[in-house]
Amino acid sequence: MTAHKEGDPTTLSRLYGRSIGKPLRARQQALVDEFLPKIAVPAEGPVTAKDLFGEDCPLHFEIGFGGGEHLAYRADLLPNHGFIGAEPFLNGVAQALVHVEEQRLANIRLYNGDALEVLSRIPDGSLTMVYLLHPDPWPKNKHAKRRMMNDGPVRMIADKLKPGGEFRFGTDHPVYLRHALMVMQRFTDEFEWQVKGPASFQQRPSGWCETRYEKKAREQMGHEVWYFRYRRT
Repeated sequence: MTAHKEGDPTTLSRLYGRSIGKPLRARQQALVDEFLPKIAVPAEGPVTAKDLFGEDCPLHFEIGFGGGEHLAYRADLLPNHGFIGAEPFLNGVAQALVHVEEQRLANIRLYNGDALEVLSRIPDGSLTMVYLLHPDPWPKNKHAKRRMMNDGPVRMIADKLKPGGEFRFGTDHPVYLRHALMVMQRFTDEFEWQVKGPASFQQRPSGWCETRYEKKAREQMGHEVWYFRYRRT
């Protein structure tokens, strides 16, 4: 299977990029072995707030949570909401487990794997918020099908969000920015862009924390960062 196959991440049927990096430290490995199974999203079956948290609480989903800083921040901010995070990179999952354990966040469930596999098992109209923050930009044109901001994933996100729910997207890559705006122009019937001028997407909204990646992109690489909020109509 190649990057030139017709479709996007919903049809390529595989993940690209790293799944594991440096060897985990002893504590991280112990958390992966012992703690992750206790808070992991089941590998099969429907994924609902009732099944994961024992009650029909508002449900949030983060696609590719990196080291888990944003996921932990939001879960701590909204303790009565349930949060699902999916991340294929094991080292990021291990770091997120540290946040969950240290902050005693009982409202987080994690999945080490393809976010779209989990998202497809969530009933339509169930999610309050979906987050896609600084996804891999795959800047070459021949790799554009690998980008998470494509018609298939955005259609799935629209289906899973409840009316009035919110999709948050952030990037520091200008190629990805232009691509994402082009994709979202095809979904004006499903999403209303929450914007009141450039300041709306050039300044971090309330309740959107700065991650280590974003801080590095801004300070060390000199990148501008853009923030987008879309309301499900």
